[in-house]
Amino acid sequence: MLIDHIEVTSGLTDGDDSAWPLTVPAIRDVAKNGLRFTSDLVVLVGANGSGKSTLLEGIAEAYGLDVRGGHGARRYSSPLEKGPLGEALRLHRTAEGSRFTRRNATGFFLRAETAHGMLAYMTDMGIAGYGDRLSWEVSHGESYLQAITGRFDGPGLYLLDEAEGPLSFHSTLLLLHHLRELVTMHNAQVIYSTHSPLVAALPGAQILELSEDGIHEQQWEDLDTVRLWQAFLRHPQRMFDDD
Repeated sequence: MLIDHIEVTSGLTDGDDSAWPLTVPAIRDVAKNGLRFTSDLVVLVGANGSGKSTLLEGIAEAYGLDVRGGHGARRYSSPLEKGPLGEALRLHRTAEGSRFTRRNATGFFLRAETAHGMLAYMTDMGIAGYGDRLSWEVSHGESYLQAITGRFDGPGLYLLDEAEGPLSFHSTLLLLHHLRELVTMHNAQVIYSTHSPLVAALPGAQILELSEDGIHEQQWEDLDTVRLWQAFLRHPQRMFDDD
């Protein structure tokens, strides 16, 4: 692992709990208790609005990745100021992770909201590792796979925000196999936020569920999203009954 736990400095916790992002229970939990990672594969699971993307963006900013997404350790980092969480978040690095700072902050941030534009820009500008086919020649999912296969290769921190969104079931499996190989072959750590039971089933991953109760480590079979999908697949029509 590169990061074994995170905490929030007093600059944020001294503020008003009624102000964002402390209004999000999961973020308030991190501010109060910190958050410990026990694996080089971490999966954040939760409903819309649970704070997954907010937490991931804060980690990206604290580590040194462009909040708009893309590969790390590059000269054209974001001119945007850090958000309140990214500014206050402290990453406790392992001995192996201690050298991944500033221009050595290698890795990647695949951010759901900005991925399409970022990938199109990188591809069309001919940036190495983003694929040989131009953005208008490939589907949304293919552009993701071009970057994943070309840029997810080497030491560093890799942050993914619902990266399975444009991918088929088979392509999502390919992504998960690639992530397992990444942390096996390199000094790398992956933190992945998702709604997907498939992604949460990633072997060896620490699963952290974000909810109105904060953040809790869970087993795959105990996740709300897993139980809902299992119920739906057993009896899909029941989800549409008016009774």
